[in-house]
Amino acid sequence: MAQTSMIFRLELDHTKVSFGDVAAAISRAGGDISSIDVIRPGHDTSTRDITVDLQDNKETAVVESLRALDGIKVVNVSDRTFLVHLGGKITIQPTLPIKNRDDLSKVYTPGVAKVCRAIAEDANKAYSLTIKRNTVAVVTDGTAVLGLGDIGPHAAAPVMEGKAMLFKQLAGVDAFPICLDTKDTEEIIKTIKTISPIFGGINLEDIGSPRCFEIENRLAAELDIPVFHDDQHGTAVVTIAGLINALKVVGKRMENIRVVVNGIGAAGVSICKMLLGAGVKRLVPVDREGAIVRGGTYPYPMWQWLAEQPQVEAQAGTLKELIADADVFIGVSRAGLLNQEDVKRMKPGAVVFAMANPEPEITPEEALPYAAVFATGRSDYPNQINNVLVFPGLFRGALDCRARHINEPMKLAAARAIASVVTADELNEHYIIPSIFNEKVVTYVRKAVIEAAILTNTARRTPPDFR
Repeated sequence: MAQTSMIFRLELDHTKVSFGDVAAAISRAGGDISSIDVIRPGHDTSTRDITVDLQDNKETAVVESLRALDGIKVVNVSDRTFLVHLGGKITIQPTLPIKNRDDLSKVYTPGVAKVCRAIAEDANKAYSLTIKRNTVAVVTDGTAVLGLGDIGPHAAAPVMEGKAMLFKQLAGVDAFPICLDTKDTEEIIKTIKTISPIFGGINLEDIGSPRCFEIENRLAAELDIPVFHDDQHGTAVVTIAGLINALKVVGKRMENIRVVVNGIGAAGVSICKMLLGAGVKRLVPVDREGAIVRGGTYPYPMWQWLAEQPQVEAQAGTLKELIADADVFIGVSRAGLLNQEDVKRMKPGAVVFAMANPEPEITPEEALPYAAVFATGRSDYPNQINNVLVFPGLFRGALDCRARHINEPMKLAAARAIASVVTADELNEHYIIPSIFNEKVVTYVRKAVIEAAILTNTARRTPPDFR
């Protein structure tokens, strides 16, 4: 169960209650006091901020326990997570101050006119004379946000702001949240194309399947800047990175394994495509209705594409039937789909990536007696498959070489780069993926992405450190 930290501002009447009474009331309700700040001291009364660590659903119990005490007034209750969001989490700052008329004439009128004319004559100069060279739009329609689903564009904004923060802190990329108040595919495509001149890249985020496929494919074809749907490809890149290292741990090769992927939505399709690109020759895609089989006919274009791939097995069946003798299970579906007996029927040295959020397809406690390597999408278990490992470095590289697109070789290069951050001495069943705070990750991914972009002729510029 998730933990949270709350701040309770209390007025205490010392003639009726002691702080020991307060501490006991909080403890009875399931909270742990982590700090105490005296806001207004006094002999008879005082005001204090009490920071309390507690389970997500315990806030009401703590408030009721405090209010039950004579001599306590609960003035305010604040959630620390809410406090860091007050006023938003990002700002825009100028690169130089405007102190006098001379400064103003250079950055605005009249001096800016000759810069505008230069760009009008050669649009590529926008990369050197505007923010385009280092700016990414983080775009959503709010229809598939985290584990929350369709919560709309207003409620999706804090997630997009958080992504912008990560872009800046980890890779120095300026990113701005764009939350669109429409679910219409054509309108989304048109809007993104319309605003694209100021941006050097487009990061699509939390857009529901299957619309996300068409939106990304159309934009990639119709724009000359990189477009990347992180829920699809970010998850896939980090999954492949983890699998590369997991196979080293269990002593197996990519071309010899049988992989079952459960949940063939946005992330699942991209994972399947990258598995094939990485060399997997026996792939079993499974969704709610059962396996997607070679030679089958399906209503979704991406499912149909999978059915036409020679590496996809032709055997029909359910997840529980087809997981027998699998070397690898990758789940991007929902909680509780597997049990210990299912993992037991996998091949020795089984690799289980149970990435459903917030609860995985099977818990580590159930899987680990029979799984040699276990990973999830959660931060409180080892081997977290986290998109943050890929998008900052990938866009850093794509922007630096002015890539036209982000193609499969660039994504596969990013996966191999992430895997290579974990050294042979560090690699073990509990550490197949580097920390998101490992400073090597962005550097390695950037370098690999630029090299792949140059080799595939999608780079329009060779950065100085590659000349």
